[in-house]
Amino acid sequence: MARAAASLPSLALSRGSLDRHGELRGDPGLLASLLDDPTTRVLELVDGRTAVTEEDGGRVRLGYRSPVPEDRDRFTAYLGHAPTGGAAYVLSVAHDGSATGGTSAPGGDAPQRQGLRGVGARLDDLDAGVLTTATGLANWHGRHGFCPLCGSPTTPAQSGWIRVCPADGSEHYPRTDPAVIMSVVDENDRLLLARGVGFAAQGMSVLAGFVEPGESLSAAVAREVHEEVGVRVTDVTYLGDQPWPFPSSLMIGFTARAVSTELVLQQDEIEEARWFEREELARAVADGSLRISGRISIARRLIEHWYGEELDAPEASLRA
Repeated sequence: MARAAASLPSLALSRGSLDRHGELRGDPGLLASLLDDPTTRVLELVDGRTAVTEEDGGRVRLGYRSPVPEDRDRFTAYLGHAPTGGAAYVLSVAHDGSATGGTSAPGGDAPQRQGLRGVGARLDDLDAGVLTTATGLANWHGRHGFCPLCGSPTTPAQSGWIRVCPADGSEHYPRTDPAVIMSVVDENDRLLLARGVGFAAQGMSVLAGFVEPGESLSAAVAREVHEEVGVRVTDVTYLGDQPWPFPSSLMIGFTARAVSTELVLQQDEIEEARWFEREELARAVADGSLRISGRISIARRLIEHWYGEELDAPEASLRA
């Protein structure tokens, strides 16, 4: 079984302070009343991106707006309220060409729009929670428009938190897929990194994989590591977790001790894997021969947890 340990502090997408007020969702008039209230803060998503404002010091603010008539013809969802009885937050999903407002870019032209991957690590706690929740809900509704039992189109209900099939009456709830992600360290305190299929030539990260039916989290860690690189592990220890709505995962972070070090790669999953000492990893990051995950990800925090401090690495996608 996994052993308890102190969680990784300040994971970018785990800091949300939004009060979800789940007890309000069943009110059939909730969204209509919120869209009639000019103090409601609407987060408009267009293809997963929303208006943002860049501030001094690198901080980013989400470009909320008041409700507009167009919201009534879109998918909307109640996200929650700000802490201590603050404003209500509502998601409104628009399509290209139908955006209705947001923060202007320099020069006063179209709004600057960014997705959660681009700005999640630079948001405050409230905005991080709002955008993470909104992204996850929008992704789920966009992929689950039909009943898995009978194939009929479903409709949103519970203020955007479920879908209902009008043909058979079944209710369907947002899905979250648990995935384990782990730093594997050998007896010489070296860290294992791997480049997955489709990664950029310089891109490497810690291993990860989905939890299978009937499997514990620690068993999933051991299975994934052995399947992907042929290494056996023990001492699986929990370090932290964060939502990862791309489209619908919960990333659960661990560290584990390797009891073997010979690497046998799963050819359809892993292109390269290697053990790193700390100085070796730092040099590779500094000279650009190694590209690691961005600060929004728990993968980056697991690497830095092993390294012992933050790494000065550019924000870049690992994908080719």
